[in-house]
Amino acid sequence: MAAKSDGAAATASPAPEGAARGARGSAGARGEAAAAGGPEVAGPGGSGPRYGLRDCCWVLCALLVFFSDGATDLWLAASYYLQGQRTYFGLTLLFVLLPSLVVQLLSFRWFVYDYTEPAGTLGPAVSTKDSGAGGLSVSTKDSAAAFLAKEGGSELGPRPAPSSASAHRRRCCRLCVWLLQTLVHLLQLGQVWRYLRTVYLGLQSRWRGERLRRHFYWRMLFESADVSMLRLLETFLRSAPQLVLQLSLLVHRGGRPDLLPALSTSASLVSLAWTLASYQKVLRDSRDDKRPLSYKGAVAQVLWHLFTIAARSLAFALFASVYKLYFGIFIVAHWCIMTFWVIQGETDFCMSKWEEIIYNMVVGIIYIFCWFNVKEGRSRRRMALYYCIILLENAALTGFWYSSRNFSTDFHSLILVCVVASSFALGIFFMCVYYCLLHPNGPMLGPQAPGCICPEAPEPCGPPADAVTSPPRSLPRTTGAERDGVSVGGERAGTPTPPVFQVRPGLPPTPVARTLRTEGPVIRIDLPRKKYPAWDAHFIDRRLRKTILALEYSSPVTPRLQYRSVGTTQELLEYETTV
Repeated sequence: MAAKSDGAAATASPAPEGAARGARGSAGARGEAAAAGGPEVAGPGGSGPRYGLRDCCWVLCALLVFFSDGATDLWLAASYYLQGQRTYFGLTLLFVLLPSLVVQLLSFRWFVYDYTEPAGTLGPAVSTKDSGAGGLSVSTKDSAAAFLAKEGGSELGPRPAPSSASAHRRRCCRLCVWLLQTLVHLLQLGQVWRYLRTVYLGLQSRWRGERLRRHFYWRMLFESADVSMLRLLETFLRSAPQLVLQLSLLVHRGGRPDLLPALSTSASLVSLAWTLASYQKVLRDSRDDKRPLSYKGAVAQVLWHLFTIAARSLAFALFASVYKLYFGIFIVAHWCIMTFWVIQGETDFCMSKWEEIIYNMVVGIIYIFCWFNVKEGRSRRRMALYYCIILLENAALTGFWYSSRNFSTDFHSLILVCVVASSFALGIFFMCVYYCLLHPNGPMLGPQAPGCICPEAPEPCGPPADAVTSPPRSLPRTTGAERDGVSVGGERAGTPTPPVFQVRPGLPPTPVARTLRTEGPVIRIDLPRKKYPAWDAHFIDRRLRKTILALEYSSPVTPRLQYRSVGTTQELLEYETTV
């Protein structure tokens, strides 16, 4: 499909064929989520999601972390240059510039794709279908132009030829935008621009009228999606190696640490922890089948990753200060094993095979430092196994380093060993705090939250009978014609039918964000919906994103997004039945 993008928030109401509808509630002030339609998600009687003060403060804090990390690294590189330490200067500057160039190229590529208008079309083949009687219908095999034509909109009707003055102004505006974006990315400020644009779009969603408010809110969600993925890529290409390098130099020199390397190390550590927590928040907020992550939970995740990464990086630095060659071998071996583990899990994050392989390699780098969930389902056992491996590795690396020291006189070495152990223990403590008290699904050791996240639903808020939003617990009867893929009674083959018999009560249905809404236009996407923790296709496929924005802007009512359901033939293999 198109270039990969990362995702931010979107909401939905349950609909047939597994839908992911509309834009989710505010990225921050959404501890409660209830229903209306499209992006207008609020509590009962509410006016829809609003870009709140906490959302703006979160973005401003992210900007502060970004600038502090980059500024301290450049300041430290200049200090090494002035001191005549050319090797340290070169390594420090390399870990700043190379990841920044990679991220800026990717960001500019996304801008080019988003800002380029293909001739004769508004985007990929998408369309809407009204679930009400006499409603509007378009599918992903149609075009956006077809949608507007069916809607009777004047956007694609005969227009008077624009005057030469207006055409000239438009060309000048587009040229200025291209020049501005080129300058911004040459100055390595692409992410700063996207952060500021997120704030701008969020404020516009508060100040504009209802229809434009929806449109700006959707655009704000997509923009924060892009910047979260860019930051995740940059921090693990820049801040992680920078952290290990500067810690190794501090340990190698011994004595009292210098202020500037300590500041650079602290900024890199905070940047890693903040980016991981922010990414997880945006990803969880983007899924209508998952409860949104509160800011308290995000702060707990920051502290969790802060201390575990600190212990991991310090263990690396101690070992690398004595065994440089063996440290390199260890890192490569650990990355290969983790990458193979991720590939073996058959992730489904990207739109193409090669993008998926590259993504798995990046996740392998992340697994060198911390836990990163990439597979659907309960992650407790996998996470416990990972942290047991990390604990053993940290103990072995620190033990090998300590064995090379003088046990009787080197009290400073014993303090460093204690710092590694206590930092890892603190990280595990905050991880337990998050899962036991602040997890969106409720306490891990207590009663779990029900499937529906509507706080005051008048009746059970599960998916309708014909919705395939989670594996059902009963087996539908299928005829021979249906098994052969023939349309029966005017219905599409594979359409779920009422259950013949009940198997046994299972887990609660997948959480949904709002009560069922059956009226209004529906944008049907001819793709199976990706499973959490992957991004939905309309967040990672930029053609799909452009078309959804065009259709949403042209529609008087917020459309719902609906993905293709998994075929019944595949589902039959998953259910235990009794004949």
